[in-house]
Amino acid sequence: MAAHQRRAAVLGHPIGHSRSPELHRAAYRFLGFDCAYDAIDVEEGAAADFAAAVRREPGWNGLSVTMPLKSAMAAAVDTLDPLADALGVINTVTFEPGAAGPVLTGWNTDVAGLVNALRHAGAGEAPRAAILGAGGTATAAVAALDRLGCASVDVYARSFRGNAGGRPAVQEVGDRLGVGVELHGWDTAAAACAEADVVICTLPPHGADGIAGEFAALGSRRPGAVLLDAAYDPWPSAIAGAWQAAGGTIVPGLEMLLYQAVEQVRLFTGDAFRDEPAVINVMCDAVGLPPR
Repeated sequence: MAAHQRRAAVLGHPIGHSRSPELHRAAYRFLGFDCAYDAIDVEEGAAADFAAAVRREPGWNGLSVTMPLKSAMAAAVDTLDPLADALGVINTVTFEPGAAGPVLTGWNTDVAGLVNALRHAGAGEAPRAAILGAGGTATAAVAALDRLGCASVDVYARSFRGNAGGRPAVQEVGDRLGVGVELHGWDTAAAACAEADVVICTLPPHGADGIAGEFAALGSRRPGAVLLDAAYDPWPSAIAGAWQAAGGTIVPGLEMLLYQAVEQVRLFTGDAFRDEPAVINVMCDAVGLPPR
């Protein structure tokens, strides 16, 4: 690492499964951008200390942030871009020179990742949409569906974590963006999947396994409907397998990861970024996705 002028990394816990190093390294090689990119295991309680430590270390160029750090790192940076500020969660940190040391800015490229992955899969404008789960990725899903023209979305979860006033974060984000967010219990999630044009599952691996059989038993046919499961290992997930068997289009989280990583590479490399289609294709090749 000492041979590199710049450093970047993906943070999370656990982090060994992350495909981000493969994506970023492939893009940097193509761009001729001299930057190391590693995976670092950081627990949620250590986020603030990690942010303080990297301020003192030269060469940091950017950080990718995954679960469970998206809220904790948002509180540890100096400033948020407007979208990240509206969501309250980040997945990206950039470093800029400042008079008293580097200025850390938080961004959220998950929204662009979701939008581009859904559009690539054929999702139409203003779909009838359902979100499974109500955590940090669900807030990005609300913003993504807003960009697809949804005036309202339905969110299904086992529980809804509220802020100090008791209002769940997904509804607060909807309020800021002008999107109506309706909350529903988990017992109605399978039936919602049988009717939605677009379903975004934001749960951890196996999080929706329990409703896969229930959904299959409904016998609904889903041609033209799209399910994006943010989890990509194992793939296909149980819910994705049931969706595909019903004739629907399935999108692995790896597609979302690809497109959000393209935006991170753009932020991290600055003027070195060029030829986006070629960058996307070398990144696809690095993780075994078909070319665009």
